Amino acid sequence: MPIPSRAELTDHLVRTRIAGDVATPRDNNLAHYRALANGDRHYWLGLDLGDRWTDEQDVLAVMAERCGVIDDPAHRFGQDTIDPELTVDALDRMAERLRKAVADTESVLVATGHPGGLLDVHRRTADALRAAGCEIVTIPAGLRADEGNVVQFADVAVLEHGASLWHTHSPAPMAAVLDGLERDGRPQPDLVLADHGWAGCAGGRGLDAIGYADCNDPALFLGEAEGALLVTVPLDDNVPDPRHYDPMTEYLLGAAGLT
Repeated sequence: MPIPSRAELTDHLVRTRIAGDVATPRDNNLAHYRALANGDRHYWLGLDLGDRWTDEQDVLAVMAERCGVIDDPAHRFGQDTIDPELTVDALDRMAERLRKAVADTESVLVATGHPGGLLDVHRRTADALRAAGCEIVTIPAGLRADEGNVVQFADVAVLEHGASLWHTHSPAPMAAVLDGLERDGRPQPDLVLADHGWAGCAGGRGLDAIGYADCNDPALFLGEAEGALLVTVPLDDNVPDPRHYDPMTEYLLGAAGLT
């Protein structure tokens, strides 16, 4: 697949609803912003937000700025949006950090809480980083979290229950990996590429973390605003056909010099 231009990728993101008019409804977004502001740790994705984000309107303002949701508190129901230009801008920032990882031959831990949508995006990025000389961190064996197994599938750490890869927002699987590395006397990764609580936990522990987030997952965008995450890429993280993410991955790898 050829590397798309910025304009071609932007058009593709809108056409496939990875960005633009996305499937996540406005009332769902606002409910999550409210829950985060009310202190529900499930929506903090492993970050310690303290008492800094107790006003849901402040959360909405950050999401409008960094994700591109509609910046109107009176808009309560119906369509919401992700700005495709912000998506591509964030991919460019992510590519810059990946270039540094390659230049410094860093160790990189790759993980996903959304295997149904983003597993192949992460897998292809891990493959490209390894081919360029980075170490892809192998997680310790026998890890457990949230009544499941923390395993590595195609170089990507995931949560497994009953032979199925699970969608999870929990930071516990990443905590199990990082604690397991420490227990085994192994260094922490130089860079974490992830999403959901996997990324939030890593950023909350002070590691360089970059990742992806949907418009109803505000914590990672707040983390980026505060500096706990280096990059958060806004996108619908579970479009019906995961192959629609392929042009985005091609663009990222091309911008990072990994093709």
